[in-house]
Amino acid sequence: MAMVDHQSKTCVVLGGRSFAGRCLVVRLLKLGNWIVRVAGSAHSLQLDPSDYDYDLPLNRALSTGHASYFHVDVRSRRSVINAIEGSSVVFYMDEDDSCNLDFYSGYTVIVQGVKNVISACRERKVKRLIYQSTADVVLDGLHDIHNGNERLLYATKFKNVYSELKAQAEALVLHANDMDGLVTCALRPANVFGPGDNHLLPSLVDVAKSTWAKFIIGSDGSMSDYTYVENVAHALICAEAALCSRMVVVSGKVFFITNLEPMGSWEFSLRILEGLGYFRPMVKLPPVVVNLIVYLIKWMHSNTNSRNISKSVSVHNVVQLMSHTTTFDCSAAQQHLEYSPVVSLDEGITSTIESFSHLAKGSASTIYDVLNEQSKMEELLGGGEVAAILLWRDERKSFVCFCGVVSVFYWFFLSERTIVSSIALMLLVITIFLYGHASFSDANPQMSTQLSRYLRFEVSETGMKSCVKVIANIWNEVGRVTRSLAQGKDWNLFSKVVASLYLFKLLIVNSFPNSLGVALAFSFIMFFVYEQYEEEIDGVIGILMELVRQLMVFVMSHLPLISALHKSTTRSSMR
Repeated sequence: MAMVDHQSKTCVVLGGRSFAGRCLVVRLLKLGNWIVRVAGSAHSLQLDPSDYDYDLPLNRALSTGHASYFHVDVRSRRSVINAIEGSSVVFYMDEDDSCNLDFYSGYTVIVQGVKNVISACRERKVKRLIYQSTADVVLDGLHDIHNGNERLLYATKFKNVYSELKAQAEALVLHANDMDGLVTCALRPANVFGPGDNHLLPSLVDVAKSTWAKFIIGSDGSMSDYTYVENVAHALICAEAALCSRMVVVSGKVFFITNLEPMGSWEFSLRILEGLGYFRPMVKLPPVVVNLIVYLIKWMHSNTNSRNISKSVSVHNVVQLMSHTTTFDCSAAQQHLEYSPVVSLDEGITSTIESFSHLAKGSASTIYDVLNEQSKMEELLGGGEVAAILLWRDERKSFVCFCGVVSVFYWFFLSERTIVSSIALMLLVITIFLYGHASFSDANPQMSTQLSRYLRFEVSETGMKSCVKVIANIWNEVGRVTRSLAQGKDWNLFSKVVASLYLFKLLIVNSFPNSLGVALAFSFIMFFVYEQYEEEIDGVIGILMELVRQLMVFVMSHLPLISALHKSTTRSSMR
C-alpha cells in the first residue's frame, strides 16, 4: 500500500454515497490534499466498476489509503463518533431516500441525526461542520421569490415535510456555531440536478410518460434557478476553505448556491425531455386546474389505501416547479466563499441527458418496461390485435378502423335506408369495384396479385372447429341456464336473467341504432380512457361502492323488521 501524505487533512463526508456526496468525494480526492472518510448508512461499500466518473477514483483512493468507508447510523451518536474521530472537517448531507420518509422517521434521521452529529463534533473537537441544506426551506409553494437572498425567513407553511425538517436541521447547525471550538455554515442549493439524480429528473420523466405529457403546466414566464451537482460539491469545498481563511464573515451563516443562470422553468424541462426523445407538449393547462386534479387523485389514493402514489407526487412536484418563479441571489456566496460555477448550465444539461440515456424514449429499458407491463384493459381484451386497436397503440391504425366503423354505422343506420337496401347497395358498389379492378389488372399484374391475396374467402379446418366449439359452448350454457330456471329454485339466477332480458329489450330492441352507436363510441373511447386513469377510476368506484355499502348497512339497520330479527338472533345466540 502506498504511503499517505502526513500533510493531508482528514475529512468525513456523511452521506458520501448520496447524489451530491459522491461528487464531493471525487472532487476532494482529485485535489490531492485530503484523506476522505466516506460515511453512509449501507453496511458495506458497493462499488460499480463501470462507473468511471465516481467509483473508479474512489476505488483507487481506497487502495492507496487516501479513502476509507464507515458504516454510520446518524440516529446513533456512538456510530457518528467512530467515523469522525480524528478528523478536522465534517461535510454533512442527507441520504437520497430521506425525502421519502414519513414525519417520525424523517425527524429521527434528519433532525435527531443533526443533533447527534453536532454533539459528536463538539465532543471530538472537530473544527468545521458544513451542512448541505436546500433552498426549499424558504418556499411555501404559494408565492414567487424574485432574486431572494439570505435575509429571507423560513417559510411559514412548508410545501412538504422534508423541507420543514431540513429547516429545523439547518437552524440547529447554525445555532451550534462557535460552541466548543466548532464553526459551522450551511449551503442552500436550488433545484440540484445532474447524473445520478433520483428526484428532479425522474419526476420530469414520469410526467413525460404519463398523460400529462400533452400539456404545458403553469406559466411560460415562470423562472427558476438550477444547480448542477458538480457546482454543489465545489461550493462545499469553497465553504470549508472560507471557514479557514474568513471565519468571521462565514461562520454561522447560510448561503444560497445556484448556477447563476436563471432559466424559464419550461425551457429547462423541455430541453431535458426533448434531449431524451420526448415530444414537446402543445396544450396549455392552468396550474390551478392541475393542482385540483392532483389533490383529488392523492385524496382518492389515501382513502382507498393505495400505496402507489409516486406518479401523483411527481406531477405535484412538477406543478409546483412550473407554477412559480423562484430565483435566488448568489452574490453572498460569490463574495464570501469565492464561489463561482465550474460547470455551466448548458454543459450540465448535456451531461445529464447523456447519463439518463437509459430513460430516453425508445431506449431498451423503456421498451422492455412497456412490453412487460400489461394493463387491466389489455388483459380483458385479450392482448391481441383488437386490444391494440381499441387502446390506440398504433394511432394511425386505430383511427382508420374508427373511421371505417363510423362509415359502416352511417351506411346501415343513419342513411335512412333499410338494411336490405343498404346491403344491396354495398354489394353493388363492391361488384362495380371488382369489375373495374379487372380492367386494370392486365396493365398492373402486381395489383391483381395483392387484391387476390385479400379475397381468399377460405376458412381453415382449425378455424371452423374453433367456431363450432364456441357455438356449442354457448348452446350448452343456454341449456344449463334453462334447466336451472325450470327447477324454480335459483332466485338469484332468475333475477339476473330477467334483468338482462329487460335491459336487452330497453336498450337494444327499442333503440337499437342509438345503443349500437353508444357501444361503438364506448369501445374506442372508454377503454382507452380507463387505461390512462385506471387507478383513479378504480379509486372513485371503490369510494362509491363503500358509500353504497355503508348506506345499505344504515338502511337495513333502521328497518323495523330487520332490526327485530337482528335483536332476536342476538338474544338466542346469547342463550
